[in-house]
Amino acid sequence: GGKVMRVLPLENEHINECWLSDKDRFSYEALDNADRLINPMIKQGGQWQETDWQTALEYVAHGLRNIRHEHGADSIAAVATAHSTVEELHLLNKSMRAFGVNNVDFRLRQSDFALDGSVTPWLGMPIAELSNLKRAFVIGSFLRKDHPLVATRLRTAVKGGAKLSILHGSDDDNLIPTANKMIAAPTDWLAALSEIVSAIAGAKNVAAPSGFENVQAGDIAKGIAASLTAIDADLPGAVLLGNSVLHHPQASQIHAAAQWIADATGAKFGYFVEAANTIGGHIVGATTNVDLFSVPKKAYVLLNAEPELDAANPQQAMAALQGAEMVVAMSPFKHGFEYADVLLPIAPFTETAGTFVNCEGRAQSFNGTVKPLGETRPAWKVLRVLGNLLGLTGFDYDTAEAIRDEALGKGVTDLSGKLNNISKLSPQAASRSEEQGSLQRIADVPIYFADAIARRSEPLLRTADGQQPAARLPQALAERLGVKSGDVVKVTQGTGSALLVADIDARLPANVVRVAAAHPATATLGAMFGSITVEKAGEGK
Repeated sequence: GGKVMRVLPLENEHINECWLSDKDRFSYEALDNADRLINPMIKQGGQWQETDWQTALEYVAHGLRNIRHEHGADSIAAVATAHSTVEELHLLNKSMRAFGVNNVDFRLRQSDFALDGSVTPWLGMPIAELSNLKRAFVIGSFLRKDHPLVATRLRTAVKGGAKLSILHGSDDDNLIPTANKMIAAPTDWLAALSEIVSAIAGAKNVAAPSGFENVQAGDIAKGIAASLTAIDADLPGAVLLGNSVLHHPQASQIHAAAQWIADATGAKFGYFVEAANTIGGHIVGATTNVDLFSVPKKAYVLLNAEPELDAANPQQAMAALQGAEMVVAMSPFKHGFEYADVLLPIAPFTETAGTFVNCEGRAQSFNGTVKPLGETRPAWKVLRVLGNLLGLTGFDYDTAEAIRDEALGKGVTDLSGKLNNISKLSPQAASRSEEQGSLQRIADVPIYFADAIARRSEPLLRTADGQQPAARLPQALAERLGVKSGDVVKVTQGTGSALLVADIDARLPANVVRVAAAHPATATLGAMFGSITVEKAGEGK
């Protein structure tokens, strides 16, 4: 009947074996709900009204030309998410650059851009090799929730004798026997890695990087070093960085220390990467080296992006959007009524052709399985027409395949040769913070709120992972505040606060509060990492 009724895995031993995560299996339930945007809409006089495509796109083109004329091309920005296809990101990037706009990025949760221009992060090996590792060190990953299928590979490796070590800010149960765990506040991750660097240098009798001479390694750091060095270095090993490293304000320095550890132990070095098409976004060059909300622009073009849920600092993003003269939102769903001026209905992955490039650099193309709903159009077609309306040349594509060939090369599926994890940044030694009294936030992205489709799927939202996030407090903090699980607490960060139910979590360091991002209940807060305050607000039910 023209509707998606079921999603199944395409079995591939080299990628997903036979598995599919629940998120990917059941998110399709959002494709036909009341939130679907099926007609272009324009806000005039504070009122939203439906319109036709020609009117909407001419309005957008006219507005962008006026803003460029009055304020310059630098006053315009285009932001996307890595759930957009190669074709969509390529045309967004191509159209904006041809229009003179260089502010284009899909990495909304990134805050440290020091490695831009040198590193295009990827897994650093074929996915299948994860199952055969004998030593692995995972840094900054809510592993089971961020990367369910990667977790199955690492579980297989450990069953085969691998030693797994973890550095993170929360001692989550990954359902994988773990040889070593170093659980530390986010501001101490660099200090923890410094200890491991020192321990590895001592174990291998090699020189530590300059500045590490006085770093003293603790027992856990020595244990991680031993697990990476005691086993024959010829056996496969890997140092792997998770999403929380990508989001971390010291991401580049964590990268440098982890790269040294991998190099010194003969291990592969890579990133799990954040979303379906993170690699594709890098390959088509849809990046700039600054947070596009940190300096507000006069106009924003949003592609599959809901910045109040997708940005590293939603307070900052919302202030920029609300202060802009024009905001164009391209999305399959109705959103952004409070800050957008134009809503353009674009097709989700089931209604369009496109390509994603996975974490090992493999391009995988697909076709739509059902017709676009209502007046929905594939985003590549919308961007093609917009390019023509802006008077740009080279926007005469007839098929998504023609765009793919232009972006990636005709017939190219292995793009790993274009990727690079190795930077020239030298590791910098750090010591643990002495200010244990100040509270820090660590923010996970709940699995069912990671993208616009999943966060609207009713079956997923009925699960434990689909509920409103709690404020997770370490035991000592809860006792100091007189708070027990179920009480309501007021969490404040930056210029905003949120009332959340408290949950006492023994898996956290003493000075860390875990408050999830990507949810409307926490969208009033600031950056995913940083200072945070908590106070008791009243009794919960």
